[in-house]
Amino acid sequence: MCGIAGMASTSHPDPGLVRRMCDVIAHRGPDGSGFHEDEHAALGMRRLAIIDVATGGQPVYGEDERVVSVFNGEIYNFAELRRDLAGRGHRLRSAGDSECLAHLYEEYGTDMVHRLRGMFAFAVWDRDRRRLVLARDRVGKKPLYWRADHASIWFGSELKSLAQDPGMRREIDPVALHHYLTYRYVPAPWSIYQGVHKLPPGHVLVWERGRVTTHRYWELDRTPRAVTDEREEEERLRELILEATRIRMVSERPIGAFLSGGIDSSAVVAAMAMQSRERVKTFCVGFEDDRYDERSEARLVAERYSTDHHELVVTADLLGVLPLLAWHFDEPFADSSAVPSFYVARLSRRHVTVVLNGDGGDECFGGYRRYALMRQAARIPAMPRALAALSARAGTLITERSGYGSRGRHLGRVMRFAAERPSRRYAGLMSCFTAEQKSELYSPALRERLAGVDSHGLLEETFLESSAVTALGRVLDVDTTTYLPYDLLVKVDVTTMANSMEARSPFLDHRLMEWAAGLPDPLKVRDRRTKLLLRRAVAPWLPDRLPHRPKQGFGVPLATWLRGELRELSHDVLTDGAARGRGLFRQEAVRNLLRRHAEGADHGDRLWALLQFELWHRAHAVPGGPVMAEIGCPGP
Repeated sequence: MCGIAGMASTSHPDPGLVRRMCDVIAHRGPDGSGFHEDEHAALGMRRLAIIDVATGGQPVYGEDERVVSVFNGEIYNFAELRRDLAGRGHRLRSAGDSECLAHLYEEYGTDMVHRLRGMFAFAVWDRDRRRLVLARDRVGKKPLYWRADHASIWFGSELKSLAQDPGMRREIDPVALHHYLTYRYVPAPWSIYQGVHKLPPGHVLVWERGRVTTHRYWELDRTPRAVTDEREEEERLRELILEATRIRMVSERPIGAFLSGGIDSSAVVAAMAMQSRERVKTFCVGFEDDRYDERSEARLVAERYSTDHHELVVTADLLGVLPLLAWHFDEPFADSSAVPSFYVARLSRRHVTVVLNGDGGDECFGGYRRYALMRQAARIPAMPRALAALSARAGTLITERSGYGSRGRHLGRVMRFAAERPSRRYAGLMSCFTAEQKSELYSPALRERLAGVDSHGLLEETFLESSAVTALGRVLDVDTTTYLPYDLLVKVDVTTMANSMEARSPFLDHRLMEWAAGLPDPLKVRDRRTKLLLRRAVAPWLPDRLPHRPKQGFGVPLATWLRGELRELSHDVLTDGAARGRGLFRQEAVRNLLRRHAEGADHGDRLWALLQFELWHRAHAVPGGPVMAEIGCPGP
């Protein structure tokens, strides 16, 4: 596990820049660094040593050092790959996974990605062809940013690496900002900066003598298969979880697990305990507000398996943490569960270097309550246009005035669903700001610049292009290709790497995911019940009450914090001279959100999104940058 950065050029690269690009992400790899440079490429890395600690340094080279690679992640089938490569005559000098990549490229070219089982972002430089290959794992567990001009390409694990180049103009992309305010994250291929891109999950990029091409190499087949014996499926699922967990327990550094008290993380802890010779170390965070606290459920699992259990209570004392998170996230990021994620990572790092988690269980097995809600909404007949508009407005109003998890909030969402065509319903459900709310928020210049840009169209396009034959399959495809890689996995990657720690996700093993994708819908969601097969499969592993609990989610008491301890901070940051001077948002609209939230309406998500954008801007963007002039906004 590490951070990588580099560049290739038709002229001469800048090795000094690549070293700076690596220095700024030293938190990803505090155990060392490595660099390669030649007449057309410079590659670097920062290392967090976990496997093959003694000889696993990078960069790594092929047979005659004409192929060189740097790599971030873990390849869990590296022993099998090493045997295959040795049988084909390759000479391997180390004992770990990194060196396999250069030799795999020599043997298979870009098709090497199909042989990898794990999480990865890597760069391979082919000196003879003057060819750079960038690739990202199937689901998007490891990040990779890039930008290119007519002569060169730059890449890095974090956006702040690319920003070390004084030739990169840090101009905000208004379209990326528009999408961020809808979804709370910036989706690929955008980044918050114009001209800088994220490589999407499951993609390979090839740069050769100034020309860039990309292609997707993996997607799930959601064709349902026939199931004749559900008990056999339960047994097979247990086997897959045990195996996916076992291969992720290989480490020369201390290892533990995040334990939230939910089904997924509890199943992973159980699988670890059943296959470990030592007590599993488990880590949990909770809140004083019982609506968000799952510590009691986590303790049940910890007690059952006699884990070495550690807990921490998260409070709203965030004044020191929020700017730190803004610096680490590189882009505006408004999933408020990043706060407890950072705290549990910091707690865990005192004891371990590697943690396993339950990420992916919901996307594989239909765990979110919104999946059941979408199935219910599918029964609603299409409404006349006028009635649909009325239902949408009323639903939005009810949702805003209802508390988190309340019946009123549920009713408001159903009313909004009813107003939309099926392909757009899910986008509305996943939205922070609606199109109307953004129009009211934007300055006239920004509103004009973004006229016709449809953020909901991103999810609608994914929904319509999905090869799934059922509505649930399409929604699972949407989450697996958007919410999972751009929200959940970004959150985990950033908060763990900020603490120089590696996170591994057994449920995101691609073989397990491919098996789960073929399960019939009724084994995932039935009526209001979610994750049916998984709950039944792991029930023998867990305390009696856990498999039957509804999903709680990793939420925080955001609305309460923004009316209490964070009220002054949010008001000051969102209305001071720096915020006003950006010229992006109407101050009247911002103040109206603050006032209405303080009076009891729930605008917590929207205020949090604006607050995170402003904190990010202060940590990273050039004050009064050129973007203001480009969209007709005055600078500060």
